[in-house]
Formats: sequence, C-alpha cells, structure tokens
Amino acid sequence: MARTLAELPKGSRITDYISLGVLSKTFPPEKVAQVLERTGKVSQRQRDLPAHVVVYYVMALGLFMGVSYREVLRCLLEGVTWLKSPGAKVKVAGKSGISQARTRLGYGPVKELHDQVVKPIARDDTKGAWYRQWHLVTLDGSTMETADTKENEKAFGLPGAPRGKSGYPQLRFVSLVENGTHVLFGTEMGDCRTGEITLAKQVIVHLQPGMLCLADRNFFGFELWGKAHSTEADLLWRIRKNLVLPCQERLPDGSYLSRIYPSADRRHNTKGVAVRVVEYRLEGVADAEEVYRLLTTILDHEKAPADELAALYHQRWEIESALDELKTHLKGSRIQLRSKTPDLVRQEFYSLMMTHFAVRGLMHEAAIKGDMDPDDLSFVHAVRVIRRKLLRIPLKSATRFAPNRPPVRSKSATP
Repeated sequence: MARTLAELPKGSRITDYISLGVLSKTFPPEKVAQVLERTGKVSQRQRDLPAHVVVYYVMALGLFMGVSYREVLRCLLEGVTWLKSPGAKVKVAGKSGISQARTRLGYGPVKELHDQVVKPIARDDTKGAWYRQWHLVTLDGSTMETADTKENEKAFGLPGAPRGKSGYPQLRFVSLVENGTHVLFGTEMGDCRTGEITLAKQVIVHLQPGMLCLADRNFFGFELWGKAHSTEADLLWRIRKNLVLPCQERLPDGSYLSRIYPSADRRHNTKGVAVRVVEYRLEGVADAEEVYRLLTTILDHEKAPADELAALYHQRWEIESALDELKTHLKGSRIQLRSKTPDLVRQEFYSLMMTHFAVRGLMHEAAIKGDMDPDDLSFVHAVRVIRRKLLRIPLKSATRFAPNRPPVRSKSATP
C-alpha cells in the first residue's frame, strides 16, 4: 500500500533544513578530527586524499551506491570545498588511489565515530516516540550481501540456500531502532554464521532506564532477557506459544503474573524472575495465529494495561520500515556492498549506517519544526534532496586538519 506523502506547513520545505549540509552537521569536522587523532589516523603528510576527506567520502558513497568511486569523489570535492585546507588542492584520485586511502583509514575510526555520534534523538515532543512515560525502541537484525571476493567469502561466509549456497558473501547485523524516528543505533555486525542472539548480547547494553524495548519471539531466552533487564529498561517481547508459564496471579485486565527460569529442571531450586504475561487474539485478521503471547517486565497492569500492550507490540514493525529504508531505498535492493576486502566492508557498512542516521536526523528536525510525526515524511524524498544539495553545501565554519594538532576554526563564514 503506497504511503500518502504528507506536506510540511505552507511555505516550508524539507530543503530548508539542510542548509549546513546533512553529513557535516551530523558529523562535525571537529568530531571527525578528534576521532582521527585518538585513533592515530590523522594524515602525517600532505596526501591527495587526507584521512578526514576519506571519512566524508565513505559516507557519501552511502548516498550514491550505484555511482562509480571516482564520480562520487568528484562530486564531493567540487561541491564541498570546506573539506580542503586553505590553499590546498585535493585531486580526484584514481580507483587504486581511493582504495589505498580507504585502506589507510581502515575500519576502526569509522566504527568509533559511529558509536560516539549515532544515538537516539527523540525529544519529549517527538510524535510516535513514546508510550506513556516510556521511550520506545525495538531490537531486531538483518543481513547484507557483500562483493563476491574470496576474502569476503572467507571472512563473512555464504548463507545457506535451498540448493547449495547463496552467490554472495553475507554479513549479519543487529540494531536497536528508536521507533519514533527510525534511527538505528547500537548496531553490531558479524559474519553470516554469527547468530542474532550473539550480536544482540552486545547491542542491548545500549538500552537505558526509561526505555521500553520490543522484540520478536526469536530473541527470547532467560540469559538475554536478564541482561536486557539489567540495563533498567523495561521489556515487551513476544514469546513462543509452547513456553510453560504457570499463572500465579490473574490480573483484572486479563494478563497474569508468572516466573521464568534458566531451565525447566531448575524450577524447583531457584526463585526465578517475575514476569507478566499478556495473551490476545487478532480477530478478523487473515493468517493471524491462534494466540499471541507477550512477556513484559511491567508488572503493574494499571501502568500499562494488557490491551494497550497488545496494540503497542505491533509497533515492532517500525524496525522493518527502518531496515527497508537502509537496505532498499539507501543502499538499493539489488546492490551489494561494493568493498572487496573485509576491513573495507566493515568500513562501508558503518558508513552506510551513519548516512542513514544523518538522513533521519534531518527528517526529525523537519518534523519537529513542522509539528509532524516523522513517519509522515518520505525517506526517499529526503535522500533525493540530500543528493541534490550535496553539490552546494555552505558551512558556517571550516576546519583545518593537520597531524598532531587540534582542529582550528577558520574565520571565514563561508567556503
């Protein structure tokens, strides 16, 4: 079903919110310089492609997945003149020069920049980001195909297929999504042989008190549940229908209190963990299951009634929309990550995540100023605007990059 494109208030456009350049605004040159300095990746001599240029370049690749390496670099350097130190001439390097520059930068600085900057952005007035007092997030995972090289196949593996194996190596990743903004954060990736539960153990440390985390039944397990709850976030996860959960107390809203245990044989010698169970049916819905079961850490039915939690759980599909934005509209549904080596695949993957974050940050700002739900804005339209605007980005300040020296602001207001 096609979405009807909502409009911003009369007289305003989404392009009005991109005057500083979405990449540089979200990932300021000063922050890039700090990360490069800390990771020892600041260019030690004048190069055709200094490290800070490469950081923005790999993010720009995420906006132009179907465009050649050199063409993306040409567009970036012609349009974004603030990347260059005063008086410097940055040449459009050949394909091998670009590959060497990306290899010098490596994967570490990009991952660190991602981890430092990519965070939830919802405000108190962000529509769709809250349920009562809880900040809504969802846990889920997906996969991406990489370039078909022997190095990538060895590092990431080939997923199984009905007849043998898939044609492309594949990485797996798990993320949290901020429901109201579609921001993907806390992302961890691995090879396709790494299970989602393994990655989820690293991701859930990004949960915070006051959050309510939704997750599908594939994630439930005593260990992961306990680790997620130890962050002081609340949980609302679907569970398998064959999980034994005896009713200890029936509550007025139809839900009931029970306990979960590390294993069935330890029910009699451990206290277990108190949980609340919500069971419901979807009447009149084609292909609906007979009964849906949810488990939550919110034991007080008055704070979160069962019927509201049942309706709320289906917002878990917000992450499917976010993943579709990332994999279909930004990367391209039939386009693989183009990097030929595992380290550059990891670099490209986290750069793509940062580009998605920058686009979503722009859309959130536009929605706040327009008093709208971010879901009512078109992600595809936002990406198209950014691609057009990338060629003419003014900045309020420029940054001079030099080895072993902190960034210095230029006095010039525009490039």
